[in-house]
Amino acid sequence: MSDLLPGRSYPLGATITPEGINFSVFSKNSTAVELLLFDRAEDGTPSRIIPLDPAVNKTFYYWHVCVPGLEAGQLYGYRVYGPFDPLQGHRFDGWKVLIDPYARAVAPGNYVREAAQQPGDNAAFAMKSVVVDPSAYDWEGDKPLHRPYAKTVIYEMHVGGFTKDPSSGVAPELRGTYAGLVEKIPYLQELGVTAVELMPVQQFDPYDTPSTLTNYWGYSPIALFAPHHAYSSRKDALGPVDEFRDMVKALHRAGIEVILDVVFNHTAEGNHLGPTLSMRGFENRGYYLLEDGHLDRFANYSGTGNTLNANHSIVRRLIRDCLRYWVDQMHVDGFRFDLASVMSRDERGIPQENPPILWSIESDPVLAGAKIIAEAWDAAGLYQVGSFVGYRWAEWNARFRDDVRAFVKGDTGLVRHLASRITASPDLYTKPGREPNLSINFVTAHDGFTLNDLVSYNEKHNLDNYEGNRDGHNHNLSWNCGAEGPTDDAGINALRARQRKNFLTLLLLSQGTPMFVMGDEVARTQRGNNNAYCQDNALNWLNWDDVARQGDLFRFVQHLIRFNLGHEVFQEERFWQPMPWEDDRQMHITWHGVHIGQPDWSDFSRTLAYSLQHPRSDEYLHVMINAYWEPVTFDLPALQTGRRWHRVIDTFQLAPHDILPVDEAPAVPGAHVAVEGRSIVVVEAR
Repeated sequence: MSDLLPGRSYPLGATITPEGINFSVFSKNSTAVELLLFDRAEDGTPSRIIPLDPAVNKTFYYWHVCVPGLEAGQLYGYRVYGPFDPLQGHRFDGWKVLIDPYARAVAPGNYVREAAQQPGDNAAFAMKSVVVDPSAYDWEGDKPLHRPYAKTVIYEMHVGGFTKDPSSGVAPELRGTYAGLVEKIPYLQELGVTAVELMPVQQFDPYDTPSTLTNYWGYSPIALFAPHHAYSSRKDALGPVDEFRDMVKALHRAGIEVILDVVFNHTAEGNHLGPTLSMRGFENRGYYLLEDGHLDRFANYSGTGNTLNANHSIVRRLIRDCLRYWVDQMHVDGFRFDLASVMSRDERGIPQENPPILWSIESDPVLAGAKIIAEAWDAAGLYQVGSFVGYRWAEWNARFRDDVRAFVKGDTGLVRHLASRITASPDLYTKPGREPNLSINFVTAHDGFTLNDLVSYNEKHNLDNYEGNRDGHNHNLSWNCGAEGPTDDAGINALRARQRKNFLTLLLLSQGTPMFVMGDEVARTQRGNNNAYCQDNALNWLNWDDVARQGDLFRFVQHLIRFNLGHEVFQEERFWQPMPWEDDRQMHITWHGVHIGQPDWSDFSRTLAYSLQHPRSDEYLHVMINAYWEPVTFDLPALQTGRRWHRVIDTFQLAPHDILPVDEAPAVPGAHVAVEGRSIVVVEAR
């Protein structure tokens, strides 16, 4: 032991220093801590056990030691001893090998979840932490892109499912990996998206499911700083870190931002019956919210069995350090926070008016240029869409999803709501000076029906999940257009194709930041499964044969994105306002119905039109929406002499006439346009 140095309490985790590797962890109520060194991930016996002397290796509640002679790639873990007294909130178990909460990488080895739930030594079946040197990488001048929301189109995607299907054409050893995604960057460029929002890539537990299936989505984190090991084609201990960075660097070179879907509301350790993997074994009472008066039970605001105590000082520091690491060392451009409203709760679970962690994220200088996007609700009924704390936070606008779905399917009483969603929901977002593009508009996301299934199923079909079809949402606002699931009926298929285009048109022609989910551009189906979190198979994977089969839809989406990014009217950073031109910084929007200047705001209205003019350009657009099932004739605004309206979008038409550049689009004869049933027509003045 003479080679050991006392080490220091900071930074937390395993840090390379000139003297050796400094290890530091937080554990307030433990009585003893051992640092374990391993030669291989599969080893059940440490190559070295280093007991930490509290007289030498402990400062306040931090246990630390510096070990000379180690290098990056060293595998390690901890055993932490203390009271196992659930009634007092303590769950120490000195038999369990624990993952460092600050581990920058993990080596799964022969990981078995059940071994961390059952009594006894789990060393042979535990994930091992890995020492990482963040400076040992050549970024070649790369840095986050800092693209404004106003010029952003988000593509929500799953790293594994993007290339895992053999139809991807990616080499077998690269399918479902960061490297596999890199090979498909030309596809993303051709589509035209400006950002990818990656479903969880923080190391997660693939076996944290109520059945024998796999946790495919990844909302079950186990090491918040570590890139998910299974998404790397390189299986050495440090491979996932560098391969993830290679992916980020390649996406940045292509002009595409990287947004991570991060999970700071719960972990894979589950409820009181769950495994002891990491935080539970270090300091259960600090890291988790426990039920008031029943400290042996975990508060469950996440719906997954436990809830991180996000506003505890230690957890708050961990979250902020983690976000800083992903931005500073991994160069990501932003984050989408899963069930972000959980993070507003105090240690008793009560929502706070000014949650410290959320303000810390908003005001952190390292994160100042990063996108921060909240899923502004939790699984216990807290719903904060439109009222989330702060000034920088963008929000997933679930009201956009619901109101647009309902209107397009033909529900009544929605035309006023639709107008608000088209204009970035000023009825929800009322803070003075708020940028409208902080509304993240979406019709579909990973959670729920795909776009194709939204127009193909009335009911969810989740039996493949082995949960008796009880899981997933029952209120989907979907419509199957006349038949449940696939059909040979040409009329129904034509209507479905039209409805898909209607949804996409409203998404891309509304103010706010648009987001759609992987495969919607080629009509990907999950066969009616609206909760496919556990399906690591063709049900979830992108079938690349659909790119050719659905070439017309791909082209429509591609041109819609170009239309959005190519018009200044959709790049504005102030709310569109129905006001005169005296303020030349404002957009001008005018509402109409079938007649100019006469919108029908009645509950039974299924039509709406609006004109958009930009004060600093010559742009003039007129959008006519008909959710009724019969054709409706709309009047067109009068134009100055020499200008004519050109039909640039008509969702009723077949490709290529459904969307055309204005210089190729046909001029509209006369002063009226017949808009077919369940269709949208957009004309542009030229």
